[in-house]
Amino acid sequence: MTVAEPIQGDASGALPASDRAFLGHPKGLGYLAFTEAWERFSFYGMQALLVLYMVNELLLPGHVENVALFEEFRALFGGLDGQPLASAIFGTYAASVYLTPILGGWLADRVLGKRRTVLLGAIVMSIGHFLMAFEQSFLFALLALVIGSGMFKGNIASQVGSLYKPDDLRRADAFQIFFLGINAGVIASPLVVGTLGETVGWHYGFGAAGIGMLIGLAIYVAGQKHLPAEHFEAQGKAERAARPPMSRREWLATFALLLLIPVIALAIVPNNQIFNAYLVWGDERFDLMFMGEKLPTTWLVTLDAIVSVSFLAGVALFYRWYGKRWKEPDELTKIIIGTGFSVLGMLCLYTAAISTAPDEKIGLFWPVMFHVLNSIGFAHMLPVSLALFAKVAPKAINATVIGIYYLAFFAGNSIVGWVGGWYESMATPAFWLMHAGFAAVSGAVFILYKLALGRLLEPEAEPTPSRG
Repeated sequence: MTVAEPIQGDASGALPASDRAFLGHPKGLGYLAFTEAWERFSFYGMQALLVLYMVNELLLPGHVENVALFEEFRALFGGLDGQPLASAIFGTYAASVYLTPILGGWLADRVLGKRRTVLLGAIVMSIGHFLMAFEQSFLFALLALVIGSGMFKGNIASQVGSLYKPDDLRRADAFQIFFLGINAGVIASPLVVGTLGETVGWHYGFGAAGIGMLIGLAIYVAGQKHLPAEHFEAQGKAERAARPPMSRREWLATFALLLLIPVIALAIVPNNQIFNAYLVWGDERFDLMFMGEKLPTTWLVTLDAIVSVSFLAGVALFYRWYGKRWKEPDELTKIIIGTGFSVLGMLCLYTAAISTAPDEKIGLFWPVMFHVLNSIGFAHMLPVSLALFAKVAPKAINATVIGIYYLAFFAGNSIVGWVGGWYESMATPAFWLMHAGFAAVSGAVFILYKLALGRLLEPEAEPTPSRG
């Protein structure tokens, strides 16, 4: 990408609709998408290794004693050990990563602005990834990743939305492109980070994740000139203090968004279990032999990301085609459709569990079908729900509301860690059937929500000019 002079937006900070330098979108979207791709490369590479690393090395005698403050930390989980403890630690970490964006949103809205907050978050995350290369600093590494991700995550997504004026229909398509960047990083990370970690040494993998984060930081710094001026930066303190209060409709819309959070949390449990119990199950039971060699288990994450990218693009193209002929479904309807596909995906894992004898390896047909159906569900839920929050959240608290959106992932990953600990003690078919139930229940609640409160998420009609 060539460096250009800063592109000035309008008073809202959004860039003009004529800016179509990156796939028909503002050039700033390209920098944000590539930054997020490298950040996700580092994040998901580390996350793909985390449970396997704990189960196969860190929590074993001779290693766990080296972790600073670990016994005090273990006491928080009531004496768990082995896979249940690894699942609990994973769930706590993955949940906390989605709790701190509230603080990050507040810092961006009230103190630092989005750009400075993202830069600080990227630096802290880089430190955390490199600390993962040492057993002694394991807990400090997780803490740095949690804090840094909180400053980074919601604010970079909020900047995607701020590239567009409220009536610019490219916004939803922009979030699809943004999520394609995420999945590009997820595809590459297990092939690099996962392979290094499983075949060369766990800490080499974590070090590679840190390098990926530094690349993302460099891209973000290079793209500063192509991001819109922030509302935060454009106003003085007196002007910010004099901002008009939110309208009654804006408060109601915010309340309606908050009610969606627990339902989204339940809906994402099946998808997010991929990084926890699913990897442990695949490591134990899947037939991963190829030409006499066992493929790295973390490559299952790459498989999922490849399929996810394909269907993110496919679903976006489908709705472009569909919208030219019929009325395109709204965001809530798409999310409901997504939960249906999530149910079908979980039933594939249930079928794999009941159709294979305990002493036999599970072939990859049903797992691949799970990834296909689950990815179609993912394309209907996560980018769509984020775009919905970015669209409906009032401008005065937009970054904060998007930070609150990530509470769904805090709650969802807490459930993932909690129920993932049942994997060893629960019959495997029942374990995956339970996850199908999570998706089914969330879908039913989304339907009720749409019928009762869906109108609050519709854009406010522009007032009709009076005739003199």
